[in-house]
Amino acid sequence: MVVCEKRVEADFVVVGGGMAGLCAAVAAARNGAKTLIIQDRPMFGGNASSEIRMWICGAHGPNRKETGLLEELQLDNLYFNPELHYTVWDDVMYNFVRQQKNLSMLLNSSVESVEVENGRIRTVTAWNLVEYTRYRVEGKLFADCSGDGILRLSGAKYRMGRESRDEFDEPHAPEQADKKTMGNSILIQLRRTKTHRPFRAPEWAYHYTDETAPKRHLMPEGNNFWWMEFGGVRDTIADAEEIRDELYRIAYGVWEYIKNHPDGRGHEWELDWIGSLPGKRESVRFVGDHTLSQKEVEAGGDFPDAVCYGGWTMDDHHPEAIYYPGPPTIYHPAPSPFGIPYRSLYSVNIDNLFFAGRQISTTHMAMSSTRVMATTAMMGQAVGTAAAIAFRTGETPRGVWEHHIEELRQTLLDQDQFIPNAKRRIPELTLRAETNCEILRDGWDRDWDDGEHGASFASGEAAVYRFADEETVHGVRLVFDSDLSDLKRQRNVETSGECHEMPALLPRSFRLEYRDGGEWKEFASVAENRHRYVKLSGAPCRCREFRFVAGEAWGGGASRVFSFDVF
Repeated sequence: MVVCEKRVEADFVVVGGGMAGLCAAVAAARNGAKTLIIQDRPMFGGNASSEIRMWICGAHGPNRKETGLLEELQLDNLYFNPELHYTVWDDVMYNFVRQQKNLSMLLNSSVESVEVENGRIRTVTAWNLVEYTRYRVEGKLFADCSGDGILRLSGAKYRMGRESRDEFDEPHAPEQADKKTMGNSILIQLRRTKTHRPFRAPEWAYHYTDETAPKRHLMPEGNNFWWMEFGGVRDTIADAEEIRDELYRIAYGVWEYIKNHPDGRGHEWELDWIGSLPGKRESVRFVGDHTLSQKEVEAGGDFPDAVCYGGWTMDDHHPEAIYYPGPPTIYHPAPSPFGIPYRSLYSVNIDNLFFAGRQISTTHMAMSSTRVMATTAMMGQAVGTAAAIAFRTGETPRGVWEHHIEELRQTLLDQDQFIPNAKRRIPELTLRAETNCEILRDGWDRDWDDGEHGASFASGEAAVYRFADEETVHGVRLVFDSDLSDLKRQRNVETSGECHEMPALLPRSFRLEYRDGGEWKEFASVAENRHRYVKLSGAPCRCREFRFVAGEAWGGGASRVFSFDVF
């Protein structure tokens, strides 16, 4: 067989196509960088894909849901996939990448080597197992979003395991450092059934009894079986295949025990799906200019370079996993939200390497919170946006921190990534106008602790800007209410016929109009909106008045709007 070799170039190369890598690649492409994403699976999503099916979790509490690219993607899923089938969700993510003009992809491609020159990555080599092709990828900037930190082949500094209590003064850390991690989980999904048929596990599976079954919540309904976990005392990378085989034995045995139990607990359920690929919580963590620690998380992460936020508890799973007789995890409190600094998202010693995902620069304890996928998606958007700024200005990742951090933060805020305690800068043209709805230009794009920041509009009602002199409007920025209390938009039980609706207060239709002394004229009209963040440009118009006119909301009643800017 002849092995084909191909050469590819990009401004920005993202390795890994989970939620972090997906958002990093899209953000960079939209902000002007020619981007390539390399993914070692046939679909995107990582732990959230149909192969693994872990829920996208994030910050706890009302109005804490992560926005930006993640919210856009999840609203797309509600729109195109209302029954929330995981296989269709894979295609929603694929389309998310495919529709970006500046973005190309290499699926089924695993990075096998890295070439470094003078402290910078020059090329990565990836093997495509479908095409039998070796790709040599040249880039100016790189991001490792692989979860397992494959670009550590560059010589980038990294950690693995748990730090000692004294190293970062972390009360919840073990007294002595070790190489133990949180383990991997294999998930199962269930479906209701009217007919009980005994389940027969393969011979090689474990066959549990009441005496030998794991000391866990062995009930079927509303349980995604995240506690079927193993591998924390092994190497979750080097021993991954053995860990998966053990998890198969556990998973089939657990379901056999539940389904066939004489008390009937599993009789109304059947096995719909079992994962072939475990979900991973922890492996390696890169070292950046800053290492986020437990006490910084607990203090709220008020960093001058905060670019995203966490809000999941410090959820520290025991390394012994399912073989530990006590609780499978300890939930150490963490504030929601807490800021995550940009300096934890790039390498301390490789000049052109970013990273996002579970392997950012944190301690083990801080990572037990920052590892969840909604949080990592925001990291990805921050990294991709920073990469576009770095490429445009000729800076390194560290140079963005030194010279462009406020530009990065304001760009993220403008593109609907919320940063705690950071107010968005309002366009000058918007501020010059008189308005009947002042709250729409207060710089906050969501309800927050200090109260409500939106306004409701029945169909036909309008928010109007009036200018003292004739002005030229090139475009409009809008942010709508997409129900940020709905923290999880995925399922773990395949209940036939269940349909998830679009957020009720999200405008389905609206118009933008202008006038200069005469009748109102159309600037833009949207008949089937599915997004929270909308930025529209049109033919420039000269006017003294400009307005947003609400149409129908998805729930049939009033729409709710957080921001309305003209520029």
